[in-house]
Amino acid sequence: MKDIAYYNGQTGPIDEMTVPMNDRACYFGDGVYDVSYVFNHIPMAIDEHIDRIYRSAAMIDIHPSMEKKELKHILFSLIDRVEGESLILYFQFSRGVAPRGHDYTNMTGVPSLWAYVKPAALVDAFQDYKGITVEDKRFFFCNIKTINLLPSVLANHQAHAAGAEEAILHRGDRVTEGSHSNISILKDGVLQTAPLDELILPGITRAHVIRICQRLSIPVREEPFTVKEMMEADEVFFTASGALCCRFYEIDGIPVGGRDMKTFCAIRDAYEAERRAECGLD
Repeated sequence: MKDIAYYNGQTGPIDEMTVPMNDRACYFGDGVYDVSYVFNHIPMAIDEHIDRIYRSAAMIDIHPSMEKKELKHILFSLIDRVEGESLILYFQFSRGVAPRGHDYTNMTGVPSLWAYVKPAALVDAFQDYKGITVEDKRFFFCNIKTINLLPSVLANHQAHAAGAEEAILHRGDRVTEGSHSNISILKDGVLQTAPLDELILPGITRAHVIRICQRLSIPVREEPFTVKEMMEADEVFFTASGALCCRFYEIDGIPVGGRDMKTFCAIRDAYEAERRAECGLD
């Protein structure tokens, strides 16, 4: 198949699938999701992505009826049915199907599982990118990978309208994260990235980059940094499941970084080697 979608046991081509109007994802965005990229039919860091979706679900009182092992089996069965060497795997739990109403106390159904697999390529980590800064107007559940993404959608659209690839969000002076990525900087040989609090998503790629830095003896500081500190950093880059490790060369029309390419390339290249080894591409 060229692509496949799944909803509560039903499968079919993405364009032919339908879901009930009363699924709470439709009215309230009441659910959580995760994404992995697939190479050689092997999804990257799949156990970490599955752990995160269950963690996100628990934080908003959603309790999937299936165990992690069953979810993993379903996802692999979908991957196996799609052609292509580079794919995207998307999956989400919503609270389930019930008549529209804010209170879910008396819901009797079980959470709904949505998923799809289709061809997709990673963002090219060997190119440099433009960004813009945007005031972070999201709520305070940014550490939950919720499907409520409207502020991020609007910020990312603003970036593309300005000829940039990513919007860098900030609350006051503090840089939080990108519209769909984590943001890190290099300064004086040290990797600095925002701490894991309610203002950022605990990115799986972010965690891999930290472990790579520890392996390469690159110091890491999980501390907030300001917009000014970002603009003055030796390098600025974003990380995401679909991008891995990508460098900014311009933010808000101002050149940035370019002063520690050696350290950045060591991190980026180590991650690329990790990806290829994990997915059996070497």
